[in-house]
Amino acid sequence: MNSSDLFQNPLRRWGKHRNGKRPTVLVKELRERDRRRMLRHFLELEDSDRLLRFGSVLPDEQLTNYVNGIDFSRDMVFGVHNRVFRLVAVGHLAFAPRDETSTVTDKERVAEFGVSVSRSARGLGVGSRLFERAAIHCRNNDVDTLYMHCLSSNKTMMHIAKKAGMEIHRDYGEADAYLKLLPADPASMLQEALHEQFAVLDYTYKANKRIAVKWLGRLIGKK
Repeated sequence: MNSSDLFQNPLRRWGKHRNGKRPTVLVKELRERDRRRMLRHFLELEDSDRLLRFGSVLPDEQLTNYVNGIDFSRDMVFGVHNRVFRLVAVGHLAFAPRDETSTVTDKERVAEFGVSVSRSARGLGVGSRLFERAAIHCRNNDVDTLYMHCLSSNKTMMHIAKKAGMEIHRDYGEADAYLKLLPADPASMLQEALHEQFAVLDYTYKANKRIAVKWLGRLIGKK
């Protein structure tokens, strides 16, 4: 692999491990300050990826409105950063009041999960890790039903749904899947806290490394 290959796909090295196993994918909670990185991630999605994520090929303007309209006080958004501190995957966990006619749950809220993964980060289990993080957050916040809605042709989402054991209903080219979650327990609370702590440490390290690289680049440029 030459330097140009690495520049085109910086996750190649991130995706390999000396013993041949996949690396640990660290999923971090995203906040208001991450909107700009989130928008860049969505704008870089190809038309085919936008179709699978949103059910239609959203133009840039609608993607911008979508990102700006995310309510971080209500919903949860998770992300995965690569080695060069680039956001390569976003999982949006949107909460809504339970439909009073629902026979699936008697909890006050339900959650719907949507995920997008950059082409360079696929095949590493990133989507599944984002889903697992969303599911455990639901468990720990008294939500026992997690939904996903997507096109039936979305192989990635279908794989995540089947792997998680979700009940899937297909109709007119679309699919609805839901998963019943166990109640929270001390282990699930600790698991979520540790996941976020490790992700924050990883995020801080990558952010500081990027700052250092920029500083050195400017320093060398002045010579």
